Amino acid sequence: MEDIKKIVQECNLKHIAVIMDGNRRWAKERNLPSMVGHKKGVDALKKVMRACDDFGIKYLTVYAFSTENWNRKPEEVNFLMDLLGQTLKNELNEMHENNVVISFIGDTTKLSDKLQEILANAVELTKNNTGVNLQIAFNYGSRDELVHAVQSIIDEGIQDINEDVISKHLYTKNIPDPDLLIRTGGEMRVSNYLLWQIAYSEFIVVSDFWPDFDKEKLADCVIEYKRRNRRFGK
Repeated sequence: MEDIKKIVQECNLKHIAVIMDGNRRWAKERNLPSMVGHKKGVDALKKVMRACDDFGIKYLTVYAFSTENWNRKPEEVNFLMDLLGQTLKNELNEMHENNVVISFIGDTTKLSDKLQEILANAVELTKNNTGVNLQIAFNYGSRDELVHAVQSIIDEGIQDINEDVISKHLYTKNIPDPDLLIRTGGEMRVSNYLLWQIAYSEFIVVSDFWPDFDKEKLADCVIEYKRRNRRFGK
């Protein structure tokens, strides 16, 4: 394998965003309940997060639950809510020890009080860490984010509106835009994810379902990213 950390440094690759697609299809192929696929998806996220640390990638943003996912069966929605809370409880101390910074983007006010408390605790505990910034998009939709940003600008009475003003009112205001967007599962769409932020991101779609994505596959994406000529419209 090539020296991925060196490639990351040479390409100034700071931020990778991921659409973690394919948990349910992975489970269906194996005649397993979709919940098993979601649990395996958590294992894949842990692998990718550790890989980002090894490769020197500073920011990792993952799409965990969209505003549209509320339309799924109630039992699956409830499972996903419980899975997030339980995963944070089980993994938080280890992530803290590994210097991970945890944050969330999306309208978390729609979540239960108990889950909001778990999320807030994770953010507070890890806020001073200096390792990988793991940003979890939960109850997130990019159009919803833009509506929220516009409403905030109106409420503040800002008249001179430009790109910088809008960017500073997004959920992602504290981190750079993604350099690379990876979607697993082979689907060719962005699914209402970071529409503003990915204006000049490189896209890589892989056929592997998310539970099968790992360090080696992330390395392959970094190598592909190296081959791209980012012109930013020039």
